[in-house]
Amino acid sequence: MPKKIQIQIPPQQHEDPVQWRKRAARQLGVNPNQITQLRLRRRSLDARKRNAIRYQLQLEVWVDEIPEPETAWELPLQNVSNASEVHVVGLGPAGLFAALKLIEQGLKPVVIERGKAVRDRRRDLATLNREGIVNPESNYCFGEGGAGTFSDGKLYTRSKKRGDVQRVLDILVQFGATEEILIDNHPHIGTNRLPKIIEKMRETIIECGGEVHFNSRLSGLEIEGGELKGIEINGHEKWPVKALILATGHSARDIFYLLQQEKVQIDPKPFALGLRVEHPQSLIDQIQYNCGIERPDGLPASNYALVQQVDGKGVYSFCMCPGGIICPASTSPDEVVVNGWSPALRNTGYANSGIVVELRLEDFMKSGDPLAGMLFQQKFERQAQLAGGGKQVAPASRLHDFVRDKVSSTLPDCSYLPGIAAVDMAEVLPKFIRRRLQTGFNQFGHKLKGYLTNEAVVVGVESRTSSPVSIPRDAESLEHPGVKGLFPCGEGAGYAGGIVSAAMDGERVGEAVWRAFVK
Repeated sequence: MPKKIQIQIPPQQHEDPVQWRKRAARQLGVNPNQITQLRLRRRSLDARKRNAIRYQLQLEVWVDEIPEPETAWELPLQNVSNASEVHVVGLGPAGLFAALKLIEQGLKPVVIERGKAVRDRRRDLATLNREGIVNPESNYCFGEGGAGTFSDGKLYTRSKKRGDVQRVLDILVQFGATEEILIDNHPHIGTNRLPKIIEKMRETIIECGGEVHFNSRLSGLEIEGGELKGIEINGHEKWPVKALILATGHSARDIFYLLQQEKVQIDPKPFALGLRVEHPQSLIDQIQYNCGIERPDGLPASNYALVQQVDGKGVYSFCMCPGGIICPASTSPDEVVVNGWSPALRNTGYANSGIVVELRLEDFMKSGDPLAGMLFQQKFERQAQLAGGGKQVAPASRLHDFVRDKVSSTLPDCSYLPGIAAVDMAEVLPKFIRRRLQTGFNQFGHKLKGYLTNEAVVVGVESRTSSPVSIPRDAESLEHPGVKGLFPCGEGAGYAGGIVSAAMDGERVGEAVWRAFVK
């Protein structure tokens, strides 16, 4: 039987199995030659003591015995060409994992995606970044893989009670992710690698007999007597359905309007709104690692997580992207929305993060309209577009200038490709959010010495932190309480917040649909 141990090791040695063996032997009191096998099970970086940064490695160690070979885990799939159909709207993480779960359970997924396949989607993103032209159906939010495909690929989640995190990671490895995501404390695939994994998942769905329809937008629902009977696609195609998994993501505003129009219950939901801040990565490294301009060997681009209570509301970092870029996440030409992502190597030279203020229902619910939060988002996204001057140019300010209510005379280099313009950020954000951000940044500057600097730039607006709407569902059946056959799913329905939690929710809903079919 293997012995399970934990060792600490300097960063420059953390990928050296010879050093692992030496330290494991010393800890176990055996000769290194007696160790017949080492397997790395968990890896995390401990940078709390900046003068003694260490990796923590969890190892399985075999002494004087030969371990059984490991067998790769595989998702048990089957041919469902002639099985009962279940329609899935949205090919993001929730929709993809729901479709795979349906196949596993012997049902045929018919997936409807408003956007394009990954390769075609790339062209639209290139046009968006180069020319500032937004395709409302193909952008950083819509298309194969959803928002996560080209917006980072972080796999960390706190939602461990919602499903099996390990299973989601195992499935991603089966479809091409590196096994490092199984051992890293904060796993990350990278925007440059994730598209190939998504493509392979889609190809597998089709090979198993499922269907995937791109450029197919849900435009209507046929509901009779509280039961879903059919759907309309692209304004004219009528499809009968028995069950519909609605996994459209947090930015599909037309779907929220459609549900409201069809008198399907939806509810307002709290979310957060703010700006994205970008520093030179070398500066964040100096702050976090207590190093010089050059980061020491063996250390990754550093990150941070910040939170501060300001006048009764949380101000916090969101989707921090070390070695990343700021990207245009708008879904309409008349708005500016920013997000961030990192390539697998996290080597761009920039570090960015959303810094946002939590919003409660009373902050935007001036009437009984369940879409009030969405309209609040939209208002400030449009103000950002007007302030930037058009073509997805984003309003911006040097960080210290923003805190002092000063319009910057110049701006530093920024990774946001459509361009930035120095503006008075009072034109972009409401006062109650702006003041809390300013106080928050001041406090963050005390926590991380050097963080509050004019070398950094804030760019607006960061508004798509989560869905401003929730779609209710029964706690057991996961079916909408007012529409039989409708299964809300994932981030757009209010049940997830990121790739892994959306994937887990997709699996849960896929299994719930199967239970409904076998009753």
